[in-house]
Amino acid sequence: YTNGTTGEFYAMEFDEFKAVTRAAIGEARTHGVATMIGCTSTYTLGAVRRAAVAAELGADAVQLALPFWLEIGDRQIVPFFEQVGVAAEGLAISIYETNRAKKALTLEQHRAIKQAVPRYLMVKSNKGTVASTPHGCSLVSQFINVFVGEDRWQELCPAGAVGCCSSYVYWNPGLILSAWEHVRRKDWQGLEDAMRPFDELGEFMNEQFDPKGYTDTAYDRLGGIAGGFIKASLRCRGPYPSVTEEDVRTLRRWCEQNFPQMLQ
Repeated sequence: YTNGTTGEFYAMEFDEFKAVTRAAIGEARTHGVATMIGCTSTYTLGAVRRAAVAAELGADAVQLALPFWLEIGDRQIVPFFEQVGVAAEGLAISIYETNRAKKALTLEQHRAIKQAVPRYLMVKSNKGTVASTPHGCSLVSQFINVFVGEDRWQELCPAGAVGCCSSYVYWNPGLILSAWEHVRRKDWQGLEDAMRPFDELGEFMNEQFDPKGYTDTAYDRLGGIAGGFIKASLRCRGPYPSVTEEDVRTLRRWCEQNFPQMLQ
């Protein structure tokens, strides 16, 4: 999956979107891996154009948040997904549900989207959305797949959540895939034990780096590079601040002392 928040879709020109999408699909094909492409835009035509490119280049799924600059009205929600669904030409559709879109979908709206766009198969549910509570998750998961953050697995997987669009997985894939095995076995105590160091890591990062104003992609670059799994630039596109080499060293020192398994 690419072209989401970590991929800085909001700061990506259309020609860059096409280049990144082509590269991601091509690389995934060499390994026999399915590809989901984020196609979020501030307006319908922007999302439609991106979904059409994803379909043309051979993606397996597209992911969409609601247009996020002007709040979308209730009557426009289902038609928006219908139009993008047509452009996606049969691909599976995932909704990236976040309060950054200024609107949380109701259970009834999720059902209406599913009825209008049967290929709606998954929601990435974030804090403040209907499937981010055990009760809501149990209802939404009856007709679509619910993905939640790793920190919510223990609470929401027993209620029906079945996956995660993960940041930690490219900090250290082995650790996250190992933790996911506890979910598959419904070993909730083992999962709690496995995720405790991640909770402590999150607390450290919030305390150490939040005052610097870093946003999602800055954290993701910081963790991936400090962990040693990925090679990438630390630079985020402005006006959003970038982490520094000293931040990387700070995180690595903490991991060496408190969570050495995180380091490659």
